[in-house]
Amino acid sequence: MAIPLSIQWINNQLIILDQQKLPHETEYIALNTIEDVYDAIITMKVRGAPAIGITAAYGLALAAQKHDTETLEVFHHFVKKDAVYLASSRPTAVNLAWAIGRLQQAIQSAKTVAAAKAEILAEAKRIYEEDEEACRTIGGYALDLLEGRSRVMTICNAGSIATAKYGTALAPFHLGKELGREFEVFACETRPVFQGSRLTVWELQQSGVDVTLITDSMAAHTIGAKGVEAIIVGADRIAANGDTANKIGTFNLAILAAAYKIPFYVAAPASTFDLQIPNGKNIPIEERSAKEITHIAGQQVAPNGTKVYNPAFDVTPAQYITAIITEKGIIHPNYERNIPELFLTVK
Repeated sequence: MAIPLSIQWINNQLIILDQQKLPHETEYIALNTIEDVYDAIITMKVRGAPAIGITAAYGLALAAQKHDTETLEVFHHFVKKDAVYLASSRPTAVNLAWAIGRLQQAIQSAKTVAAAKAEILAEAKRIYEEDEEACRTIGGYALDLLEGRSRVMTICNAGSIATAKYGTALAPFHLGKELGREFEVFACETRPVFQGSRLTVWELQQSGVDVTLITDSMAAHTIGAKGVEAIIVGADRIAANGDTANKIGTFNLAILAAAYKIPFYVAAPASTFDLQIPNGKNIPIEERSAKEITHIAGQQVAPNGTKVYNPAFDVTPAQYITAIITEKGIIHPNYERNIPELFLTVK
């Protein structure tokens, strides 16, 4: 049993796990151009906010190596154009813009194009390494919060394959396995793209974690019938007041947690916070193809001409969140005060 990885940089080549093929095939594919990277992000071959950010960073570095110019001004122009292109792939995941912006900043002091190319790749590698360490730290904090609670529910996939390693919401289960601590995880299937059934169940099985699959509509019954003791989810963007955008259906679970009086935790790296956005009303919500709902595995399951509303994310108001777990520490309410305070006091 081993924790699966979704992103690798091997011999100056970007290799990703094609998550669209899971759980039937475990196929790693090479991304050789910025167009390959854009396609992998928009088609969700790679997904999960941290993984999207890492992949975009490597994609920008990959493109930068191929720009044939000795003029810094021209090189910066090319990088900026590439950054805008990649940033347009998935607007809700703040890690994407964060990672791209960090790479652009990293090359500002370079004196030559060669130095800029070396630095942009080095910065992408640092983002990967920092994310792995952040996820491990998040897992440790989550284990502390889950002390005495072994039956936990989650939605979507905020795991190792959505990050560099370990994941965010799934980090305590992977880390717990390494430390000999057992959990019983209830994974919501996560319609319409089935990240829970296809990805989370597969990933936890690979790691040897006890996992049970349920449909999204079974969550309320399951919490009561199976004695679920906590819910933990990831995040794609967290506003300054703690409002959290995550996979559609997350808000439902937060309401259920409040009804059952069990803790509802959000696990996310600091890069997921967008302190420029005051609250969840300002978070852009991606809407995806109607076909994701009207078709399953290529088979049409709704009448022709059916009207469809398919937001990929919802926003959970901060009042429903028991705590936000980050690599910088655990944030408790009052979030409007404590989120900025954490970023000011911890470097």
